[in-house]
Amino acid sequence: MITECVESSLVELYADVGGPEEGAALAAVGSLARRELGPRSDIDLVLLHNDKASSKINTLAEDLWYPLWDARIRVDHAVRTPAECAEVAGRELSAGVGLLDLRVITGDAELVKGARTALLDTWRGNARKRLPELLASLDERLATFGDAAYLLEPDLKEARGGFRDVSMLRALAASWLTDRPHVGVRGPYEQLLDVRDALHLAAGRTLDRLIFSETPAVATRLGYDHADDLHRDVSLAARRIGQAVDLTVRAARQALPQHRVLSFIKRERKPEYVHADHGLIIHAGEVGLGRATDPSEPLVGLRAGALAAQRGLVLSPITADNLGKLGQPLATPWPDAARDALLEMLSSGTNLIPVWEALDLAGCISRWIPSWEPIRARPQHNPIHRHTVDRHLVQTVAEVQRHLTRVERPDIVLLTCLFHDIGKLPGAGMHHAERGAPIAREAVAAIGLNHTDAELVELLVRHHLTLAALATKRDHADPATQDALVDAVQGRSDILNMLRYLTEADARAAGPAAWSPWRAQLINTLADQAEELLADESTRVDVTQLVDLGLARSVQLDGRPRIRVEPQPGSVQLVIATKDRLGLFSDTAGLLASHSVQVRSAVLHTLDGVAVNTWRVDKEAVSDLPDSAYLVNQLSRLEAGETGVLTSVQRREARAHGTGAVPNPYVELVHDASETAAVVEVRAGDRAGLLYALGRSLSDIQLSIRSAHISTLAGQAIDTFYITEVDGSTPSLSRAQEAVATLTVAAGIPAAPAATASG
Repeated sequence: MITECVESSLVELYADVGGPEEGAALAAVGSLARRELGPRSDIDLVLLHNDKASSKINTLAEDLWYPLWDARIRVDHAVRTPAECAEVAGRELSAGVGLLDLRVITGDAELVKGARTALLDTWRGNARKRLPELLASLDERLATFGDAAYLLEPDLKEARGGFRDVSMLRALAASWLTDRPHVGVRGPYEQLLDVRDALHLAAGRTLDRLIFSETPAVATRLGYDHADDLHRDVSLAARRIGQAVDLTVRAARQALPQHRVLSFIKRERKPEYVHADHGLIIHAGEVGLGRATDPSEPLVGLRAGALAAQRGLVLSPITADNLGKLGQPLATPWPDAARDALLEMLSSGTNLIPVWEALDLAGCISRWIPSWEPIRARPQHNPIHRHTVDRHLVQTVAEVQRHLTRVERPDIVLLTCLFHDIGKLPGAGMHHAERGAPIAREAVAAIGLNHTDAELVELLVRHHLTLAALATKRDHADPATQDALVDAVQGRSDILNMLRYLTEADARAAGPAAWSPWRAQLINTLADQAEELLADESTRVDVTQLVDLGLARSVQLDGRPRIRVEPQPGSVQLVIATKDRLGLFSDTAGLLASHSVQVRSAVLHTLDGVAVNTWRVDKEAVSDLPDSAYLVNQLSRLEAGETGVLTSVQRREARAHGTGAVPNPYVELVHDASETAAVVEVRAGDRAGLLYALGRSLSDIQLSIRSAHISTLAGQAIDTFYITEVDGSTPSLSRAQEAVATLTVAAGIPAAPAATASG
């Protein structure tokens, strides 16, 4: 409808300004040429002419463009001869791809037809030469805009799986180097066009990125009950387009000459097939079915997937389509051969990902594993996660492959990775690990695990976050921390080992922020401590393993602070040892903040009256670090009560608190985390001076920080404090609740007593 209205208006305008019927024509490229205009789309026009019309063409162009500009229509325009079109197409790849859509609006249709024919001939003649450039542009856009299938705010035009990819598919097909993709693209493409149209209407402007603020309105316009359902359909549509691009690019790469062969020894060869087990064949890097193989046989899909993944191949698109349409459900529980094929596929590392995606898009995965469907393409509203729930699970399986030789039960580890987030279902409810544990148990029981093994998977799913949470938020030296981990793994070192590698794979799959060198060190340190504890129940890891005794003893001898700067992967570690006292944490944090040093993570411990604290900052912040001798002097002055150095951070905090712009923090009293301290967890938007404010709030009410565990992820501060009275005794419940209240205020929002009392 929009295209028809625009075209009819352009036809009228061309006639009104006296546009000739011969020698010139108004043509379209882009979305107008493809009849895909959106409500706020630009109009891409070319005024095509031959040499005979050139004397009057500039006047005609002005008569056409000015009325459009006056009407505030966004127009991308050009005036060219057919030869100039060919020259531009040969010089600029994007222009060349766009001109392949050239279509007449009005005027000399034969002129446009001839120009388009010439463009296609040139494109096909130079296709092999330009193919590397075209393929490189796909990689460049992926690196710049990401994959629309897995982004919370995908660019529907530029990201992988978006409109540009479909244009590239058309360009590759027009080159005659590849066939049109077997996987259906038109339906997903039209679905994304509908989303774009609704986005234009909701935003009231030209917008191709599905931004968070507009998503609910877009979902409503398209009839979705929830924005997540919209995200899910966008993800699946982008996956189908992305898969079609991958398959087409793969075929196109095979068309590139690998080496020169003398013409007189060239021979036409028949297709070569390698016959594999179970009626499968391999041809041109694809796994397919032999002529006598029945795609409805329940095991054949798993066996095809296993063969493709293990050999680093892909499934033939026709095979995947037939498996999806004709395949039958497996018996429950699965036969051993089916489970073995699944585990073989899962153990293939990153080769698993394209094979799993092909089977998933064909509908095989949900047929084999019904509990997969609810989390399929489900978005994760967490900036740490880079993938949808289902893709994260598959990525976790791929990441754990490097550790399979280090565990006693690699099959349990693989299946746990596959199902660890299966509880991330829509709607409110219990924590996803608790919710998912029984779902995972039922799923692996259906796959054929015995009762004992299914319960082990359930246990690991329930506790898949336990090690990371204890390692990054709890005091390693507190016996309760080690006991909690030992209890979670039921006192078994083999389960602890599986949990360790599950934790690492989960974090690596989430993204770089979740598996930084700092977090890896904390997680592995606590796991090592628990492993030693399990090896000898009478031996408990001493806190001296976590601090530098040399620094501590030096401070005990002369009372002067000690500082050491240590380079670390991706960061710099600042180790500060000084006499412990009330307010030391806030003073040190304030001192660093006053010099604009951003703390990314920290662990603070006290030993025999000496605090040995490790602060990590980004490498980029090294230039802001003052000289160690200067810091020692400033710490000594702060200990003597001279707080002038903190004036700047105090003023900054006062301004930040006065704006009321700090997001609502999460502050919770963690019960049973320690028998000797009150443990409080704080989550808030990170800001310069936050740690100073939190520490100062506790010292103001005469509470001491025995240890602290500080981390920053995706702009969020996640801090845990072990709090005692000044004399080291455990605070009462009322004092602990007072700590929660004062920390809530310090984090930026006035406390709500009713909420903190239950915390």
